[in-house]
Amino acid sequence: MTSYLRSWLYSGTSDVDSAALSVPTLNRISPPASDEEDGEETETELDDDSPPAFPSLNSAQRVQSSRLPRILSDSELMPPPPLPSLAVRQPGVPPSNSLAVPLTTTKPPPKPSKKSGKVALSPGHSPLDWAALKSSGADLRGVDTLMRIPPSLLKQHNKRDDAWSAFNGKVYNITSYLPFHPGGEKELMRVAGRDGTKLFATTHAWVNVDFMLDACLVGFLVAEPSSS
Repeated sequence: MTSYLRSWLYSGTSDVDSAALSVPTLNRISPPASDEEDGEETETELDDDSPPAFPSLNSAQRVQSSRLPRILSDSELMPPPPLPSLAVRQPGVPPSNSLAVPLTTTKPPPKPSKKSGKVALSPGHSPLDWAALKSSGADLRGVDTLMRIPPSLLKQHNKRDDAWSAFNGKVYNITSYLPFHPGGEKELMRVAGRDGTKLFATTHAWVNVDFMLDACLVGFLVAEPSSS
């Protein structure tokens, strides 16, 4: 009897347990990420060629650049002159700080007067012709060697066909240069036979006489020898 009851009690339990065990259950568990997968993601991020934002989106430079510059008004850029300067301004006279063209440049140039000091030279006697004559090798000195010339000897050469003059201690034979002189032969003959340094300096000191008459040098002006 005992065995029968035991078999009857456990038979129901065994059926239930067997039915419960016969239904399969699946538990899905994601595997942990391996090192290889992490490496692949890193390589993918490194392959991105898009440049980063510069300056950075949260940087102070980007915040400052987003502000628009302030536009100054005309009065701030160029303030008007003070009122006292306007009160004393005279009509037709520009102020000292004005950008207007000076009045001297608005006037027409004066017409050349007859007292300009120049005369009309004959054809073939221009400055270029004189330069060509100097470089031609012609004898413009009239002497064989440089000399020491006292004032008494210089005074003897005061003729139209034999004119010597001294400038800055050097004596030149100006005979060949007479028809080339822009001021005319008459003006140049004023210094023939004497020292013309002072008259030359007051007339045209900017002219280089050494270069103009280098081919006409005859000697050097010295003091008169003392009589013994």
